[in-house]
Amino acid sequence: MLIAFDSKTGNVKRFVQKLGMQSVQINSALQLQQPYILVTYTTGFGQVPPTTQEFLQNNKDWMHGVVASGNKNWGTKYGLAGDQIAETYQVPLLHKFELSGTKRDVETIKQEVENIVNTITTVDQAQ
Repeated sequence: MLIAFDSKTGNVKRFVQKLGMQSVQINSALQLQQPYILVTYTTGFGQVPPTTQEFLQNNKDWMHGVVASGNKNWGTKYGLAGDQIAETYQVPLLHKFELSGTKRDVETIKQEVENIVNTITTVDQAQ
C-alpha cells in the first residue's frame, strides 16, 4: 500500500520513513492511480493544510484511510485535519500522532495498513 504524505516541518516525513513502506510526498500536480493511505499534518487551529486540500481534489477516489499528526497541547483540535478529511471523504481515520511518532504509533499504522490491504484483497477475490 502506498503512503502519500504532506509534511511541513519534516515530522510527518520522518514518521513515514519509519514505516518502511513505499511512499510519495504529495503536491498539487501529483496524480495517483493506485490505492493509498494519506498521512498529513494539522495546521493553524485544526485546519487541513492547503497542499493536502489541493492534492485531494484530484486524488480522493484512491484514498483508503487517513493518518494525522498534531500537537496534544491543542486539546480538541489535536490532529483535527484527520477528522475533517475522514468525514469529508468518508474514509477511516486510522490514527493520530505527535511530532514524528513513537514506535507504538508506527506499529499501529502498520497493522491498520495490513488490515486495509487484507480487506481490499478479500473484496477483489470475491469479485
